[in-house]
Amino acid sequence: MTGAVSTTLQTHGWWLASRASGLVALVLVTISVGLGLMMAGKVMRRPGLSRKLLAVHEYTALAGLIAIAVHGITLLGDPWLNPGVAGVTVPFAMTFKTAFTGLGIIAGYLAAFLGLSFYLRKRIGPKLWRKAHRATILVYVLGLGHALGAGTDASTVWFRWWVILTAPLIGGLFVYRVLQGVAKKRAKEAGASRPARAAVPERSARTMPATPVLEEA
Repeated sequence: MTGAVSTTLQTHGWWLASRASGLVALVLVTISVGLGLMMAGKVMRRPGLSRKLLAVHEYTALAGLIAIAVHGITLLGDPWLNPGVAGVTVPFAMTFKTAFTGLGIIAGYLAAFLGLSFYLRKRIGPKLWRKAHRATILVYVLGLGHALGAGTDASTVWFRWWVILTAPLIGGLFVYRVLQGVAKKRAKEAGASRPARAAVPERSARTMPATPVLEEA
């Protein structure tokens, strides 16, 4: 029995570790992106809550990056897949489900770039950083596509329920954020095109014409 378990771990241990870290990465990315959309759309406006959400958003993003790194590194030890360094670092270089594994690698690079750019936002500039940070939705979309197309658990019931429950929520928050941005842009354009009202000087008692006083008969 012990020998069978040892053999299983030797032959499938790396695959199990990669599988588990990949699922953890997807869950963390989903939470991080969802919280980011909630804060950007100002869905929840309770005093002091924004700081807590920002902290969870930041920590889940960093933990997601670590899980993504573990997911790729542990694949190197899989004796059956045997992807090689190029297979886990170069998009569409892996022979196993090339399209979907390529999407996962792109999602990993994008997650690293956008996640770590948070600590360089002062150098990048807040305005440019915010525009670039909007692409975090692509990390979720590409990661989900990778999991559905190349993941072993894509056909399991629990994974399907996870997608059914979370994907519409992320999609709804994203659409709400886009519509909110469009409404703000239109309001700004309407305000800029509206002619400014001419300033009317305030009349004082000295400039007011004297009211005629009728003498009593």
